[in-house]
Amino acid sequence: MWVVATAGHVDHGKSTLVRALTGMEPDRWAEERRRGMTIDLGFAWTTLPSGATVAFVDVPGHERFVPNMLAGVGPVPAALIVVAADEGWMPQSAEHLAALHALGVRHGLLAVTRTDLADPGRALRQARAEIAATSLGEVAAVAVSGTTGAGLDELRFALDQLGAALPAPSTSAPVRLWVDRCFVVRGSGTVVTGTLGAGRLRVGDELEIAGSGERVRVRGLQSLGRTCSQVAAVARVALNLRGVAHQRLARGAALLSPGRFHRSDCVDIRLAGDPAADLPAQLTLHVGAAAVGVRVRPLGPDTVRLRLATALPLRVGDRALLRDPGRHRVTGGVTVLDVDPPPLRRRGAAAARAQLLAAMDGSPDFTGELRRRRLVQGARLARMGVPVQGTPLAGDWYVDPAHRDDLRARLAAEVARHQRENPLAAGLPVDTLCRLLGLPDRALLAPLVPAPLVLRDGRVGTPSPLPAGVLRAVERIRQDFAHAPFRAPESDLLTALGLGPREIAAAVRSGLLFRVAENVVLPPDAVEAAARVLAGLPQPFTLSAARRALDTSRRVAVPLLETLDRQGVTRRLPDDSRTLGGP
Repeated sequence: MWVVATAGHVDHGKSTLVRALTGMEPDRWAEERRRGMTIDLGFAWTTLPSGATVAFVDVPGHERFVPNMLAGVGPVPAALIVVAADEGWMPQSAEHLAALHALGVRHGLLAVTRTDLADPGRALRQARAEIAATSLGEVAAVAVSGTTGAGLDELRFALDQLGAALPAPSTSAPVRLWVDRCFVVRGSGTVVTGTLGAGRLRVGDELEIAGSGERVRVRGLQSLGRTCSQVAAVARVALNLRGVAHQRLARGAALLSPGRFHRSDCVDIRLAGDPAADLPAQLTLHVGAAAVGVRVRPLGPDTVRLRLATALPLRVGDRALLRDPGRHRVTGGVTVLDVDPPPLRRRGAAAARAQLLAAMDGSPDFTGELRRRRLVQGARLARMGVPVQGTPLAGDWYVDPAHRDDLRARLAAEVARHQRENPLAAGLPVDTLCRLLGLPDRALLAPLVPAPLVLRDGRVGTPSPLPAGVLRAVERIRQDFAHAPFRAPESDLLTALGLGPREIAAAVRSGLLFRVAENVVLPPDAVEAAARVLAGLPQPFTLSAARRALDTSRRVAVPLLETLDRQGVTRRLPDDSRTLGGP
């Protein structure tokens, strides 16, 4: 269990308490020990009576170091709030509590320290009242002295109970490790530390640096001072990295499972705190160990669009906080609603967006995302933190059912319009349809083609797109030449029937005629029928013998035999005779 130890003033005996509990020195810097105040993040851990391990991120209490405190609070699931009996609730206690509330921390414990110096009753009552009004609610409280050791056993028992109440983390989730320290170890190279809130890390894992996309490999792994081959959340980890200089990483950077996160420089959020309209134009967004400047655009009473100075790997449902560094106050808690919001270009777009956001609560919602985005790839939703459900329309593309039905109706309308304007055309080309429907991938078109339309040869059209006049002319030819199928109609007959080059081409595309040469058309099964006739001749056979067997003219026999040669039905010999079959 990882717990953030937070105090509301310079120290309140917090570091003394952590030292008494763990036997470790959380203040890493000599300056911290000299001044008796925590300046930067410190870390310590111990074993509880149950055998479970509790570890502390010791954060500074002084208002000058609130950004450091927030870097330690972000990834940790529970808080130990330390208030001194002799000083009570302090202004900085309120900002620390506001930060915990803004981040939605729901598990905590109150420790009233320095009870050897004053009665804890007043501080205890005041602190519990303040805490009860936040996301932490009613918390257990222990009066303790880090100096005399009074109450330490009770505090250890309370920490055990706190740990048992924490929800189990997801160890199968992708890794997003916010870096809070980066340094060099001689002989090992770059080392970073952070709190692993979800997922699992292994030696040899490849990770991605958020922002640059560079890949690094985990060369070594430690947790609570022990070398490990793998570590599961929640855990404090130190990673020895291969493939990156330490100057490339700093506090606030993030190491990610490759390809699993959407990096956002614009997000829509719900704000719990100050009214959106009262926010300054620029604030600082604290998430994980990162602190990034943002430009603020209010949308609704409690919904805001944030433009980030640096893109961050955010997901739907992430908790963060906005702070006004000039006024030294937390302006509100942030719930991320959309990490890839649409642009607001048209008049009224902001108001419409606010109305849509009002119905969102930050819970990953596959159905809702489909409804809002209409057509989206599953991998993109997964990177945004939205679990994918159901069957894709094609490939990895998912479509909202209502949008799918609309696309099919529009497709049918476009094909019908094209058919009216181009009655002899084979259909509307696929690329043209994709452009008209706004489809990003040609693979999406086939499952959208509604019956009775068909997709054939890269075009979408009706099964028989020929006008009635052309169909009647083709039927007249079929009837007139039924007794002599290889006697192709003469050009003047084709013209008299209204079958010009365009009409003939359309009939051929529709499979109603077979063209062997210009103005020489036969029934669609002419090749198979000719092969059957020629099989009855003595092999090899001559052009003259073939012409007589087929009961046709040289005008038809010559191009028909050449067609049979090209298709491998017949083989032409050096003496110009032919035989059935290839070589």
